[in-house]
Amino acid sequence: MSEISYSYIVEYIRALHTPPASSVLLEIEKKIAHEIEHWPIIKPEVADFMKVLLSLVKPSQILEIGTAVGYSSILMSDCLDKNGHITTIERFPHMADQAKANIKNAKLQDKITLLEGDAVQLLPTLNDESYDVIFMDCAKGQYIHFLPECKRLLKNGGLLITDNVLHKGTVARSRYLIDRRQRTTHSRLREFLWTITHTPDFTSSVIPIGDGIALSYKTGGNMND
Repeated sequence: MSEISYSYIVEYIRALHTPPASSVLLEIEKKIAHEIEHWPIIKPEVADFMKVLLSLVKPSQILEIGTAVGYSSILMSDCLDKNGHITTIERFPHMADQAKANIKNAKLQDKITLLEGDAVQLLPTLNDESYDVIFMDCAKGQYIHFLPECKRLLKNGGLLITDNVLHKGTVARSRYLIDRRQRTTHSRLREFLWTITHTPDFTSSVIPIGDGIALSYKTGGNMND
């Protein structure tokens, strides 16, 4: 079983997923469904959850770490406040090219800025406390390393959303039951989850939908306290 919840529950919830109004998002979903392309996009139940969450927050500025083909950026653009903007980072050129094409087809070039390159180099160039929401959906082993930058860039009262934090449920298992090749990712994800749930910087909740999603509200505490 590839999900962290019972498969029949996942299937039922996904059956409730309403096709997106955006023709670009719909085309991406169709390609995924028919396995024409194996593109990494957020799962339908996570997409629906984020739409509700961001509709409540109505952010003016969103930072996304991990654009992939642009699905999440296009989805989140519908939830922006008036004149809001999304900055998204993608390090793989073939993904960035697909994302640029999808963003252009969605006519969202004015709302979404794609930064091409490694977040390790790009995040330090961004201004302090610039974002109402940060969505992190990149290499899971990097989450703990990007956390200090997320803290710096997120406004007090802002929301950090991190996808795929339960790694198909393996994070909850002993490291000795994990394939050796996955143990570094396993330990880094555990460190990340422990940090966001045990620091005064954030009030956090880990939600077992999709592959696990973490919500962290920035309270403005000190990470070293």
